[in-house]
Amino acid sequence: MASADTSDQTFPSKLQLRIDWSEMDTFGHINNVQYFKYTQAARVNLWEQIKSMTAMWEQRVGPNLASASCQFRKPLFYPDTVRVQSRLEFIKTTSFGIHHQILNGTGELCAEAHDVCVLFDFNKNEKVALTDTMREEMKALT
Repeated sequence: MASADTSDQTFPSKLQLRIDWSEMDTFGHINNVQYFKYTQAARVNLWEQIKSMTAMWEQRVGPNLASASCQFRKPLFYPDTVRVQSRLEFIKTTSFGIHHQILNGTGELCAEAHDVCVLFDFNKNEKVALTDTMREEMKALT
């Protein structure tokens, strides 16, 4: 397997999280469900960096998760920290993709996750197009 690029330059959005003791399962490693919680926190962190998107939240227009996947590479253990670094993979008319890397406290790649999000009008219950301003702000996160 080729080694993944975990350099800071290729992932502009970063979130450091502490691993809690309660996240362990019976086998002593961090439960796989927690990886999805880590990427959820990182996804929201990335969304908050797109100011034109967060400005629309009051009108109940915002991102909606369409799919999420995770490839587990190495177990995480307590006590430790994780760094979730994220970047946008693609930007389409109504959707965009996010690539996450989950690194342990020593910087080893433990998982890679991919999300597809759709901009959604929760009032009309339908997807809507990304604005030009959003696209410009999103380009900085690729």
